[in-house]
Amino acid sequence: MTPKEVVEFAKSKGAKILDLRFMDFPGLWQHLSVPIAELSEDLFDEGHGFDGSSIRGWQAINASDMLIIPDPTTAIIDPFFKDPTLVMICDVADPITRESYSRDPRNIAKKAEAYVKTSGAADVAYFGPEAEFFIFDDIRYDSTEHSSYYYVDSIEGQWNSGRQEGPNLGYKPRYKEGYFPVPPLDSQQDIRSEMVLLMEEVGIYVETHHHEVATAGQAEIDMRFDSLVKMADKLQWYKYIIKQVAHRHNKTATFMPKPLFNDNGSGMHTHQSLWRDGKPLFAGDGYAGVSQMCLYYIGGILKHAPALCAFVAPTTNSYKRLVPGFEAPVNLAYSSRNRSAAVRIPMYSPSPKAKRIEVRFPDPACNAYLGFAAMLMAGLDGIENRIDPGEPLDKDIYSLSPAELSKVPSVPGSLEGALSALENDHEFLTKGDVFTQDVIETWVEYKRSREIDPVRLRPHPYEFKLYYDI
Repeated sequence: MTPKEVVEFAKSKGAKILDLRFMDFPGLWQHLSVPIAELSEDLFDEGHGFDGSSIRGWQAINASDMLIIPDPTTAIIDPFFKDPTLVMICDVADPITRESYSRDPRNIAKKAEAYVKTSGAADVAYFGPEAEFFIFDDIRYDSTEHSSYYYVDSIEGQWNSGRQEGPNLGYKPRYKEGYFPVPPLDSQQDIRSEMVLLMEEVGIYVETHHHEVATAGQAEIDMRFDSLVKMADKLQWYKYIIKQVAHRHNKTATFMPKPLFNDNGSGMHTHQSLWRDGKPLFAGDGYAGVSQMCLYYIGGILKHAPALCAFVAPTTNSYKRLVPGFEAPVNLAYSSRNRSAAVRIPMYSPSPKAKRIEVRFPDPACNAYLGFAAMLMAGLDGIENRIDPGEPLDKDIYSLSPAELSKVPSVPGSLEGALSALENDHEFLTKGDVFTQDVIETWVEYKRSREIDPVRLRPHPYEFKLYYDI
């Protein structure tokens, strides 16, 4: 829609409130609302002011004034609010220079899309994330100077098989057996279907939904692929709808990568492909039916994977998931069909249009604008420098001998390791000024000071079990 069409659309829908949304630096959707009378065509030029110093990782207090400028192509009526509310996703700009803000994740994603074209490799990059999540019935946690704990619960949790529930009806998925029996074992079919129908209402094309491997309500809803920025926009709606529907049912949804011990965590396998003039560039006559360009793209992903982890597995909790034994792709290899490889080439369809790669080590805690942009830049670097991904690994990686496994590199074992890798390997991100040096330095400093250090300084509850009686 154009600005004029947005104004007319708001009137036709009887909108009373305008809700303006943007992405903060770590990856949480933010918003502010104004009466619909504030909506005019001028708003798309003038923007709306806000305090940038109150947003995590952004402006200093002495330079706090910022603008959000709505993107008219993103106008949607919110499906949850009581009063009709028009929502638009915004870009962030400096109020004096009017330049796009370098730390705005959506701006970084837009620059990555532009770089695809200027690089000459393609004219569009498609992304299709499979973001897994948990739907719980209760969550409690706290951390103080003298105590620390968390407690999650689910009516589906296998640990509740012996609980007095007046009556306990059973049908609780066993650990690692949630993929994917019919109800009543799958107790959340109707909730997921409600989520899907609301996603379709806001323009998201959904391909499938199902229970996932873990007990206690792990789920997945798959969206049809789209171009980078559009897909990142849709992922924000995806998370928002899932959390809102769960809340409406007195449940709580989380995209935390590893909320449960001893069962599968939540990943975000991300399908990717490059196209030019409406034709797929990853299809060819090479291994698994892919092109040489595709293999170079894979080479770039694998080479830069340790640095990529700083953006696509961006929490300390991410590395509770990225450990051997839980289908987590910690080993940096590629393969067709083999789901234990970091990069998989899906073989569901022989159509050239379906030829793509699936990067399996990201998780849904990532800021999609940054994560998609970083993976794209790594792949394009592979194409530009003809990075050979080596031989495919079609064996079960977890059954390899120690001698064989020692030859396969792996992702970092911690967020600190990923940040160190990013410090040592980020030139591929700065091409085309997609990621600025300031963005990378701010990301590293924020993650260390606000996440790694606070976790490192606190005693872990399990340490008392291990060491209290020493």
